[in-house]
Amino acid sequence: MLSSSKLLVQNLSLDTTDELLKQTFEAFGQVIDSIHMRDRETGRARGFGFVTMSTLAEAESAIAGLNEQELDGHRLRVKSACSVSETEGAGGGYGGAQQGGE
Repeated sequence: MLSSSKLLVQNLSLDTTDELLKQTFEAFGQVIDSIHMRDRETGRARGFGFVTMSTLAEAESAIAGLNEQELDGHRLRVKSACSVSETEGAGGGYGGAQQGGE
């Protein structure tokens, strides 16, 4: 069970807009906030983002429905943002598309 309705979305296409990200997750409930993270200096997309759903149930539904599904030609990885920071660390993520070795 999730402890937060904030989700980490990895492996986003660099062309995926904030609006498309929001629309994609709205199929699973009310989206409170969504953002495709961008580099501060260049403004270029970084390949990952965050989506906050209004309830834990909606967040769980979004994970079940969108993890490993294709959006803009990329297979998404969707998980709880809280579990990522607890188990994998919160730093790094350069580009977001690939996260080091196993």
